[in-house]
Amino acid sequence: MRAPITVRDIKVITTQPAGSRLVIVKVITSEPGLYGLGCATFTQRPYPVIAAIEKHIRPFMLGRDVARIEETWQMAMVHGYWRNGPVLNNAISGVDMALWDIKGKQAGMPVYQLFGGKCREAASVYTHADGRDPQEIEDAVRKFMTEGYRYVRVQMGGYGGRGSQALRPDGAPEGAYYDPRSYMRATLRMLERVRSGVGEDVELLHDIHERLSPSDAVQFAKEVEPIKLFFLEDALAPEDIRWCARIREQCATPLAMGELFNNPHEWQPLITDRLIDFVRMHVSQMGGLTPARHVAAFANMFGVRTAWHGPGDVSPIGHAANLHLDLWAPNFGIQEWCRFPALIYEMFPGMPEVRNGYMYANDGPGLGIDIDEKLAAQFPLVDEVEWWTQTRLPDGSPARP
Repeated sequence: MRAPITVRDIKVITTQPAGSRLVIVKVITSEPGLYGLGCATFTQRPYPVIAAIEKHIRPFMLGRDVARIEETWQMAMVHGYWRNGPVLNNAISGVDMALWDIKGKQAGMPVYQLFGGKCREAASVYTHADGRDPQEIEDAVRKFMTEGYRYVRVQMGGYGGRGSQALRPDGAPEGAYYDPRSYMRATLRMLERVRSGVGEDVELLHDIHERLSPSDAVQFAKEVEPIKLFFLEDALAPEDIRWCARIREQCATPLAMGELFNNPHEWQPLITDRLIDFVRMHVSQMGGLTPARHVAAFANMFGVRTAWHGPGDVSPIGHAANLHLDLWAPNFGIQEWCRFPALIYEMFPGMPEVRNGYMYANDGPGLGIDIDEKLAAQFPLVDEVEWWTQTRLPDGSPARP
């Protein structure tokens, strides 16, 4: 019997080519030339993830059989005793995705084939339209429609709108101020204007980004019901998920939640009680492809669809992993897409391509994507204190970003 292929080394690759700080894991095997790549990106806190990989996950993984993905994931999750936090989940995710990449390369087939094969040829995606006023947003939506997009998320002035600086008390600290009630009124008018202007041939989405109180979120979900959104995203914070039942009781607005979730107890009740329509976890934040695959199958039994988190702070490796889930899952709903610049395609050969509103895999083995490490090294991480997450209400009190 041939000796198993094992983990010889684990390398962390960091780069920041387009704003977000990206953390990539490279698992190098005992088989010459065979390696896998995974995403461990926690862009607001990359350094503890790097330390967790280098100081804890790497020693734990050395010499392990690369074929035993499920066992490795289960053991890695409990090995630190405390579990289900964003730092260790991302560290484990990087290895988990890389092991699936390796298994696909060994089999000579894409990862989605290992899951059970395609349910569709490509994944429908949505992109983001932002603007200073409703007309600017409507123009952006029309532009995306001419490019073939049929799903567009619309925001006005970023999450929660911008401004409210004039309303703050004397002596209040600096920060990213916003006024929740003003945001509700302005956004409702914007959504009504955009829907009236572009018609119903395009699906509109909107992200509250957990910035409303639960009662205001219930009210807002009711008010936007006539606009027939494809979904309303993150109406509530993870701490407030029991309020989902109140929204369900009062309106039919489709709900999507999950990008801040780390713990299965956050998404399980929302699925089993059918309180949301889409799960949209950040796949590296929940621990990688292994748990995401389980959640997709679990959600399918309850009629809940997938809409995995896919902004610029999901690395291209993470986007490739999302796509393999999308192509396989019978309950796929939609995929978020951030429209990377050309540099990313050069840095990550094999990056999935979007054409006419659909994302296509290249059908290479594994995840089908690689990284040019020399090019990535030209864009080192920039140390900075995040500004947009220092959000404040009009009176200066801290608020959820």
